[in-house]
Amino acid sequence: MSLVAYFDAASSEPLHPEAREALVAAIDTGWADPARLYGQARRAHLLLEQARTEVAEVLGARPDEVVFTSSGTQAVHLGVLGTLHGRRRAGRHLVTSAVEHSSVLHAGEVHERDGGTVETVGVALSGRVDLDAFAEAVARPGTALACLQAANHEVGTLQPVELAAEACREHGVPLLVDAAQTAGRMPPPQGWSALTASAHKWGGPAGVGVLVVRKGTRFRSYLPEDERERRRVPGFENVPAIVAAAAALRATAAEAEQEQARLSRLVDRIRRTVPEIVPDVEVIGDPVDRAPHIVTFSCLYVDGEALLTELDKAGFAVSSGSSCTASTLRPSHVLEAMGVLTHGNVRVSLPRGTSAAEVDSFLAVLPDLVRRIRQDAGVA
Repeated sequence: MSLVAYFDAASSEPLHPEAREALVAAIDTGWADPARLYGQARRAHLLLEQARTEVAEVLGARPDEVVFTSSGTQAVHLGVLGTLHGRRRAGRHLVTSAVEHSSVLHAGEVHERDGGTVETVGVALSGRVDLDAFAEAVARPGTALACLQAANHEVGTLQPVELAAEACREHGVPLLVDAAQTAGRMPPPQGWSALTASAHKWGGPAGVGVLVVRKGTRFRSYLPEDERERRRVPGFENVPAIVAAAAALRATAAEAEQEQARLSRLVDRIRRTVPEIVPDVEVIGDPVDRAPHIVTFSCLYVDGEALLTELDKAGFAVSSGSSCTASTLRPSHVLEAMGVLTHGNVRVSLPRGTSAAEVDSFLAVLPDLVRRIRQDAGVA
């Protein structure tokens, strides 16, 4: 059947209309090399720098602190490893929470292979980091960097970034914040030294990430340098996509107060209703301190992949916080760290424009799908 509702904005938000308009215009005017001096190149350079200024304004930064990458993942890799590389004399110890995005964890693995150490701080059942343990970890001698996401990508829980930043500041440790799920949707947190984000999470085109490094934060790219993006990101800038990303961020931030509050009310309805209509279900993540658009729940005695497939057949595009598959049989590291139910995990993340009617339809079909899957498994 035709798609009824797209509920996977945490993976990728549909392209914002203003991004589409900006992209089409910039393809015609921003195709030249912005590093050259002739007319077409100067136009491309102006477009690039205007986009940089717009992104900086929304994220609470200076334009000369912002560089563009090829993805949010690359922004995290460059941010983590570049800051660690720049602070080698301070130490080789990295502190992260147990629920960071896999890009942070993979960067930590590279750091360990290079002789560094990584300390992982646990979280509560809500997914919120243990702040006392985090502060104790950053106080250890030789700590070069701490990482803490703004909001969890699987369950939506907001992290106490500003309190963590105070602890980092007290011990002279820079804090890198992964703001992929909050950039444009919520005001930027305060106190960070480096921040990363991803354009397709806020309605920009895929293939554009953002890395912001505060002035005064020691940073040295671990990649071979070239002349572009303040010597931090090698390769030719995709000016049209960057212009579209900036347009989407500006538009999303302008409508955020009203639209995100509306989506949050819809999420509250899902959080409240699902346990009432589906037996043996656990709604996961903090019910209050959360990103406005994400709700996650797990259904006991249900195969998550089967439930997602049935929802897709019914016309609902949703995701799962669990990466459990027949080949690995391993649930998500986030859900494991939280100590919550991982069976039949569903993450619903609402894009801009989601209607109450779409949520009503989802809630109408969910109970019967869960019941049928349980019956097929012989546990209903």
